[in-house]
Amino acid sequence: MAITRLGGANAISGTIPQGNIANASLGAVTALPAAISTGKVLQVVNGLTYTKVQSTSATYADTGLSASITPSSTSNKILVIISQNMVKSADNTYGGLKLLRNSTELGFIGDLICYTGTSNYSTDSASASFFDNPSSTSSLTYKTQFANVPATGTIDVQADSSSSTERGRGSITLMEIEI
Repeated sequence: MAITRLGGANAISGTIPQGNIANASLGAVTALPAAISTGKVLQVVNGLTYTKVQSTSATYADTGLSASITPSSTSNKILVIISQNMVKSADNTYGGLKLLRNSTELGFIGDLICYTGTSNYSTDSASASFFDNPSSTSSLTYKTQFANVPATGTIDVQADSSSSTERGRGSITLMEIEI
């Protein structure tokens, strides 16, 4: 490896012998040092849905967005990234959205579309991430559920239009992180 230091009278020029450089090129790197044993992404799973789901009920129901992953170790974590949208069809209507692992609720994503104006078909979207510690090597299914919290009007999931007839997209990404 050639070295040159510019600096007028103090210029340095020369070559460092390859034997003095550990992993002389990027192509020679075949493994991380042993001290770096955690934080590796082992697998990535993605789920998508374009299917519109409607609710007039305050009872939580599946949105149709889900993905499954099987961790390779009980000490590994799962990073969950969600992007989903909802449309209301009446004033003072809002929806709640939450994340579940199998039947266990992991977290509330939020109240969406809390609108008190006169405009119908207001769209709201949510993006969230969760770091889960399932302590399992069994297949796990992560999914979202929603409800029409006040049970007035209609809430649509995966709808993305002022007319509520166009389809939007719900996306969920699961990453197994080695710990």
